[in-house]
Amino acid sequence: MTFSREIALNADSMDTYVSLFGMNDQNIALIEQECNVSVALRGNRLTIQGDENHLNLAEKTIHTLFSMIQRNEYVDRVRIRYVIAMIKEGKGEQIEESLKNVIAITHRGKQITCKTIGQQNYVNAIHQNMLTFAIGPAGTGKTYLAMALAVMALKNKEAERIILTRPAVEAGEKLGFLPGDLTQKVDPYLRPLYDAMYDFMGADSYSRLLERGTVEVAPLAYMRGRTLSDAFIILDEAQNTTSEQMKMFLTRMGFHSKVIVTGDITQTDLPPGKQSGLSEAISLLKGIPGIGIVELTGKDIVRHELVQKIVEAYEKKA
Repeated sequence: MTFSREIALNADSMDTYVSLFGMNDQNIALIEQECNVSVALRGNRLTIQGDENHLNLAEKTIHTLFSMIQRNEYVDRVRIRYVIAMIKEGKGEQIEESLKNVIAITHRGKQITCKTIGQQNYVNAIHQNMLTFAIGPAGTGKTYLAMALAVMALKNKEAERIILTRPAVEAGEKLGFLPGDLTQKVDPYLRPLYDAMYDFMGADSYSRLLERGTVEVAPLAYMRGRTLSDAFIILDEAQNTTSEQMKMFLTRMGFHSKVIVTGDITQTDLPPGKQSGLSEAISLLKGIPGIGIVELTGKDIVRHELVQKIVEAYEKKA
């Protein structure tokens, strides 16, 4: 049986409705398709038609998306599909809570919030543990969110310095022909970390903190023999560490430090037959108090819709 329901939407401007409907009404068309309803806008009211269950799903979806838009969140096809999927799983309220929590602010004043429940679980794990592992595909925000929390910890004086590190898998023979010292040779591997720091600090502030040693960006090899205390430490692309490198890094942890280890165990660049130190560490350390392990999935990808489809295609192949 087909029912009709009206939703009142109180927006400050027409731009809100435009963002909800999307270019050429593609957002509403997707909601209609995924929720099996028809939607029409009359004034500030949406009229939805469909059976009762589909009406409830569409109404919750539209209210959630409308709240996101009013908080200046970008709504696209990926976000719409994610919201619908979570509501179907009975997690609609969790989405709302995740999106309301501002975890950081960029140097341009943009508020950074978690965009998925998986990301919120990741942030919670970082707050609750001294050591957190985050594994998942590209585009799930593993490094970016860790960087956001690191900057906030520094600003709130919860850490005296930030240390960002990454293994340079090809720092041997293939880079040996490049000009410059080791730091210059591994600089391309560390560039994604620089970019994220610029976003949160601005280039000038970042340069000053780098000169003072408050922020350090270095290849993993530079961590050997050190004790890292009173610091927020991020090891990125950890799937490319060997077992020995991972053990070396984890045993550098000092007092009053927080360590985040991120990686995608399906994308290792290690030689064939060489076990990833990340995979081994997760297996060995699972269940130890103070250590959090978060697995992000394709649902948590917040990049372009095609990225999600590419990841899903490779997962099916595996």
